[in-house]
Amino acid sequence: MRALALAAALVVLLAGVASASTGPWQPVGSDVARPLDESQGLAVVERPGGTFVRYTGIATVPPDVAARGWNHVGDPGAGHGYYVEPYQRDDRGAKLFRVEAPDGSWAEYTHALEPWEASNNSFAAVSPDGRWMLAGEWGTTDRLLVHPMPGVAHTDPAANLPYASAVRLDRPVRDIQGCDFVTATQLLCSSDDPDGSLFGTTKPLLQVDLAAPVGGSDVAGAVTALGQLPLESACGGEFEAEGIDYDERDGTLRVVVLSPSVCVAFDSKTWRFRRS
Repeated sequence: MRALALAAALVVLLAGVASASTGPWQPVGSDVARPLDESQGLAVVERPGGTFVRYTGIATVPPDVAARGWNHVGDPGAGHGYYVEPYQRDDRGAKLFRVEAPDGSWAEYTHALEPWEASNNSFAAVSPDGRWMLAGEWGTTDRLLVHPMPGVAHTDPAANLPYASAVRLDRPVRDIQGCDFVTATQLLCSSDDPDGSLFGTTKPLLQVDLAAPVGGSDVAGAVTALGQLPLESACGGEFEAEGIDYDERDGTLRVVVLSPSVCVAFDSKTWRFRRS
């Protein structure tokens, strides 16, 4: 009887956590996120032949890519039928962006690091006009990086994918795992910040309002913390906020949150949100 009461209390507790909103974003459900192939991020790819969700994780890194040194994949991005996977390596070598075109063909584009640039390649996000790609570093930073969209505005895989500009944030952010465009002048970003001193909470969902659409010149970005992402697991300990995707078809926001300890294999989640 006591076990039944405890189970009922746990259900109530978890239901309360699941219904807590993150700013204007209300959780409407979740799916289990597999730690090997759904742990880094996701992107909704929309093409004339159908729309699908593609995830990245340790197990999705192609063996030949890993053998050439790019052993970590980040949160992918998609737009206008293109799909982009960001890769990094451990030796401060070039970043890699693998791009699948709408016809299913793949090409690889490398970006040589600027002297001031961190080697981390946390995410890729395609601008709504399809001409630019946003990418992110790691740690505490006040910028997001902009490149011409590989395969569209930069079409030669043999040529270095150049740095074009930056989104200059009005306040520092920490450990950004993914960003996606909601509109041409608004981003949503998932932060894995374990400290909480920047915004008063750990693992925040951030909104970045841009002064203008991204392009070849720097733009200002105003950062607002909307609240903590849902942290729900049977295990206690440190959660890890991962990648993010905004599905413009129906306004669904998806964010991957990995569970602590051994529960990473059992109850990690891809949360689904709708704006309230």
